[in-house]
Amino acid sequence: MFAVVFLAIYTANLAAFMITREEYYDLQGIDDKRLTNPYITDPPFRFGTIPNGNTEAVLKRNKHRLYTWMRKFNRSSVQLGVEAVKRGDLDAFIYDATVLEYLAGQDNECRLLTVGTWYAMTGYGFALQKKSKYLSMFNRAMIQYRENGDLERLQRFWLQGACKPTRNKRNVSKPLDVNQFMSAFLLLGCGVLFTIIVLILEHIYFKYIRKHLAKKDTGDCFTLISLSMGKSLSFRGAVYEATDLIKHHRCKDPVCDTQLWKTRHELDMANMKIRQLEANIQAALMSPTLRESWSPDYSKPRDLTQNLIVSNEPRISNFSLPPAYRTHPLHPYGPQYVKNFNNMEIAEIETVL
Repeated sequence: MFAVVFLAIYTANLAAFMITREEYYDLQGIDDKRLTNPYITDPPFRFGTIPNGNTEAVLKRNKHRLYTWMRKFNRSSVQLGVEAVKRGDLDAFIYDATVLEYLAGQDNECRLLTVGTWYAMTGYGFALQKKSKYLSMFNRAMIQYRENGDLERLQRFWLQGACKPTRNKRNVSKPLDVNQFMSAFLLLGCGVLFTIIVLILEHIYFKYIRKHLAKKDTGDCFTLISLSMGKSLSFRGAVYEATDLIKHHRCKDPVCDTQLWKTRHELDMANMKIRQLEANIQAALMSPTLRESWSPDYSKPRDLTQNLIVSNEPRISNFSLPPAYRTHPLHPYGPQYVKNFNNMEIAEIETVL
């Protein structure tokens, strides 16, 4: 039973742990429920940003409740906010998407990941003098770079480092430990404890209680608790128990084998004598002299007072019997047959194993 449960739990845990788990908070955006209601997690969800910046101003204007909660978790710089996330002091850090992607790509340990959708997208601009001669050239160059894909190439080259935070996710598969099989070992311990208790109860029962309960017909009730206890209260169960003991018990002493062979030999000799006596009796009954000397007369009624009595007494002769018990001459067991039994002895052989 323990082996089956242990194998089932091991297979289930192995299947669960072979599937790698993504260990990060997959926030859907600024409207994620963990940001709007941090108390739904235990402990509460912690996040912050840079104070007195554009991100804080936008959240203060549009998400005042969120802004009120994260004020106590704000960090003075972006680098401090990133380090707080890596140490576990913060669960998330909210800032400009381009800057966060650059920092995540440049992280040596590749432990940072940008999640969620962008919120309040704004562009970057370059300030030039009014009616500057470089304005038209700058606009043409920006349009040309965008059409040729040079802006995307430059972004990938400068803003994305060795790590790819938007694609590579940290997948972790922890090894199996004893805690994953605690239920199986708990089941084993309970089974061993229950077995010991039942063994002690049966020992007490067979030693002190059985002789008192054997006088009452309570075998059926105790069978629900233990088959051996129920059988021990009935005569049939005791007989079955003794029979099983005799069948499966074998004497290991060579004297037992010698005695058994001697007993079997005596039994075979007794059977041979019995068969010889049966053959002699059959031959005596089928003798022609007996058939010719007796011719039954069916016209006369049979005298039921004259019967043959065969005994192992020494006086077996027809003439030694009382007159009322003498054999009739016409009886099939006549005087000739009785005469043959004068020297016959009947022996009773009893063999005890």
